[in-house]
Amino acid sequence: MAEQTPHQNVTFQSAGREAHGYLAVPEDGQGPGVIVVQEWWGLTDHIRDVADRLAAEGYVALAPDLFGGRTTHDADEAGQMMSELPAEEGARLLAGATDYLLGREEVASRTVGAIGFCMGGGFVLALAAQQGEKVSAAVPFYGVGQAVPDSYENLTAAVQGHYALQDQMYPADAAREQERQIREESGADVVFHYYDAGHAFHNDENTAGNYSREHAELAWDRAISFLRAHVK
Repeated sequence: MAEQTPHQNVTFQSAGREAHGYLAVPEDGQGPGVIVVQEWWGLTDHIRDVADRLAAEGYVALAPDLFGGRTTHDADEAGQMMSELPAEEGARLLAGATDYLLGREEVASRTVGAIGFCMGGGFVLALAAQQGEKVSAAVPFYGVGQAVPDSYENLTAAVQGHYALQDQMYPADAAREQERQIREESGADVVFHYYDAGHAFHNDENTAGNYSREHAELAWDRAISFLRAHVK
């Protein structure tokens, strides 16, 4: 059964509606901004931990709650929750979260980065394609779902993708085609990395049974270096 997340600690306006999320701030109180986009499980401990880890690296990290507080560890229920979120609604909420984050006094950057996982990886690409120069770095991890864009013509952010060679939800050939499409349609700096692992290899809650510490740590190090290079 779905449970309520305990991790909401900020409220903001998005498209005229009240939205919630989890905000993590570095110890020194200031840093570049990064949007963290959840998997289909919701605003879970893992997503809170990703935001906290970004804060430890010096970023002000905001994880918007796309499911209105609901979380689950059941794949069928997660799939249902994901199917109930229209891509347009999620994109609007993330646009509002981007403006909210950029407006916070703790955020020292003129742009934000965006990092997301599974469903959140698809929304990261959608956010970058829709928000133009507000998003300077997009980092999708095995991005799938309803928000994966059909077109990347308006995308200006640099893109670093992390995809799995053994992914049954999004085969590597599809990821390579997506990499080619983004590069050709946007002209942006695009690099995809491929790992000998399965879908959701970065999630150390291991909900999908595919967590790989070796590959997760390598991907994380690459993502942090990428964000440092592009989010100013």
